[in-house]
Amino acid sequence: MRLDLDRLARPFVVLSERYYPDPFVFAIALTAAAFALAIGVTSTSPLEALAIWGGGLTGLLAFTTQVGLTLVCAHALAHTDVVRRAIERVAARPATPPQAYALVALLAGGASLLAGALGLVVGALSALAVAEQGRRRGLRLHFPLLVASAYSGFLIWHMGYSGSIPLLVATPGHMLESSMGLVPITQTTFSAANLALAGVTLAATAFLCSRLEPTASAIVELPPRPTSGARDGASAVPASDGPGRRDGAHADPPTPGERLDLARALSVGLGVLLLAYLVAWFAERGFALTFDLMNWSFLCAGLLAARSPRHYVDLIVDASRTVGPVILMYPLYAGVMALITGTELVGLFSDGFVAIASPRTLGFWAFVSGGLVNVFVPSGGGQWAVQGPVFIEAAKELGVAFRVVVLGVAYGDQWTNLIQPFWTLPLLAIVGLDARAIMGYCFVVFAMGFVLLGGGLLLIGAG
Repeated sequence: MRLDLDRLARPFVVLSERYYPDPFVFAIALTAAAFALAIGVTSTSPLEALAIWGGGLTGLLAFTTQVGLTLVCAHALAHTDVVRRAIERVAARPATPPQAYALVALLAGGASLLAGALGLVVGALSALAVAEQGRRRGLRLHFPLLVASAYSGFLIWHMGYSGSIPLLVATPGHMLESSMGLVPITQTTFSAANLALAGVTLAATAFLCSRLEPTASAIVELPPRPTSGARDGASAVPASDGPGRRDGAHADPPTPGERLDLARALSVGLGVLLLAYLVAWFAERGFALTFDLMNWSFLCAGLLAARSPRHYVDLIVDASRTVGPVILMYPLYAGVMALITGTELVGLFSDGFVAIASPRTLGFWAFVSGGLVNVFVPSGGGQWAVQGPVFIEAAKELGVAFRVVVLGVAYGDQWTNLIQPFWTLPLLAIVGLDARAIMGYCFVVFAMGFVLLGGGLLLIGAG
């Protein structure tokens, strides 16, 4: 059975190709919308709104640094030899186009459960590798759908190891600790309900992507890759970092400094030092995972897998091109967040949902509200700053476990990422497409995500 792309996804594809803006333009439009709402709907004057917005531009700088480190460390890890070889081996397995689309979604989703940024990079590399392998074996694969399948796997990122909201409320000193205490990730990320729902959602996503293959006349294959230069996107990571400098056919002997640059023992030694710290941390505190600990674990893995200190630095430098657009746009989203939290808009967005909620449905409305706010503030930590105070108080009034609203906001964040183009940037930078090419397919997965994630929260109820 194959779902008819023209009947199901084609309207969304046409809409996104014609009207979807660049992610930076999207951020500018949301800034204008936040100003209009703050001035038009609340009692805030234009000058007050301007002051709130300008003062809020720096509000996410610390979180931006954490996210930027996650992106570069995950990108570097995904480009190490061991991970690249594993992706290439798995990419040769699909025997049919539907299997290819499903495989890319599964690989991206599995990596996203380890780290959202890793899922984006592994998804991009998987889409490229599967497309190249398919072309060699005579499989005609629609490259935009392969990339959309990769991004669709990102749907479950907040249910995994790097989910920022569960990590935040499990970290001592978080912004709402005085009102809710700490919620360990064993009650959120590693709860049976969350893990089961993540598995069901990923399986359904892979199945749906496998059934969205277009007709033969609509297939757009991956263009032939350059024979020299970058292999994946604009990657500048050298294929070898051997010693010495070549002049014609002769290699100069390596200098003492170059020997140190190429000494794998140094990068492995630093990785082992980080590993010892992580082991000591968890041995002393149990599985008390925090955002920073998650970043150190990916830095550790990358250092252990790299060929040398120079190789790891090259991987980090190559990864930095995926971070620039994110760093550029986070101040804009911080300003939008300030307009929402610094005016009555936060009450208009969240209090309305709380007013119609019951103990059994509060988690669902936290999910819907989270999805709406995520369009304006595509940052899990920033979003929790907006919604956490309202929903924690509602949970107290209605007798709902705090973990339920934590999961609800987290699910809403990951759900509308599929139509909010901000997080497509690292993936698209690698594959060389723009958001318009994939968003039509993402809209279809977005609709499915509402049913599964919203339904799952209704089943969890009051916790």
